[in-house]
Amino acid sequence: MEDKLMNSVHSTVFKESDSLEGKCTTIEGYDFNQGVNYSQLLKSMLSTGFQASNLGEAMEIVNEMLDWRLADEAITEDCSEEEKDPAYRESVRCKVFLGFTSNLISSGVRDTVRYLTQHRMVDVIVTTTGGIEEDLIKCLAPTYKGDFYLPGARLRSRGLNRIGNLLVPNDNYCKFEDWIIPIFDQMLKEQLEENELWTPSKLIARLGREINNESSYLYWAHKNKIPVFCPGLTDGSLGDMLYFHSFRSPGLIIDVVQDIRAMNSEAVHASPRKTGMIILGGGLPKHHICNANMMRNGADYAVYINTAQEFDGSDSGARPDEAISWGKIRGSAKTVKVHCDATIAFPLLVAETFASGWKKSVNIKA
Repeated sequence: MEDKLMNSVHSTVFKESDSLEGKCTTIEGYDFNQGVNYSQLLKSMLSTGFQASNLGEAMEIVNEMLDWRLADEAITEDCSEEEKDPAYRESVRCKVFLGFTSNLISSGVRDTVRYLTQHRMVDVIVTTTGGIEEDLIKCLAPTYKGDFYLPGARLRSRGLNRIGNLLVPNDNYCKFEDWIIPIFDQMLKEQLEENELWTPSKLIARLGREINNESSYLYWAHKNKIPVFCPGLTDGSLGDMLYFHSFRSPGLIIDVVQDIRAMNSEAVHASPRKTGMIILGGGLPKHHICNANMMRNGADYAVYINTAQEFDGSDSGARPDEAISWGKIRGSAKTVKVHCDATIAFPLLVAETFASGWKKSVNIKA
């Protein structure tokens, strides 16, 4: 009787398994007995598990995004004559949208973004106001490493501003004001005398030209004609400067409507190209890129890197599957969300994708 009971318990606990052989990746990490090979270490992320595997998937998706050519697709009946030309089809690649929040430009990730714009590796950028001003301010004065636990009141008394464990002296913003106000004066003059219509992206391109500093990603974006969109242009020090300038020299107009047309057109007119989204952090840049791609029935690739959770219903924490429900990402798209601080994950991603030989296959103008 006991044997029968134990056999029943045993069969309940150890239910017969479905075979996963050949269907799933075997979990194994990097073997350091092979020495330190960083490329192989990054490749091993895919089979490591947890967020390492998500990062490994992100690397695979971005490489597929970068490798795609129209020549990979079958010729359809509605193709134009140009789209049937083999040379043309080989030249058409995925349009890459890059979005990031301002804290990443405050950090050293700015240099990774600068590398991508310097070598024209992305096609469209969307960021917050801080992602504009912090790039420009760093050309005028440095940001310093501090500590997450420095007391705010003490820092305030010393004229120091804390961004996480970074420190930005107030003097940096004074230098920024001295630099940018004369540019606003000139822009207002061109508006009045030449009927120049300013939009946030045109203003940003102008600032990239004026900074004339190769450490700036905005300098390279301007030089390589990569549009940089910032629909929340007044939410930061740049907004403060526009506020101050409006009292000193009223009348400067910045048209956001023209920019939403321009931004959405980047996605709508991408055809016959595929589109891919790489979005660091959440908030406005994440949604702005996703919403633009909704206008073309969704992006074909999506990589999110952020630490936000979905349980409060925020767009910042939403996984790619939620965007699929809105038509912002196609149901057939390759997608992944990496739950990780982008200062850790993004440089590693770039090392194994953009910086790993891809630039040899594109026309670089540095």
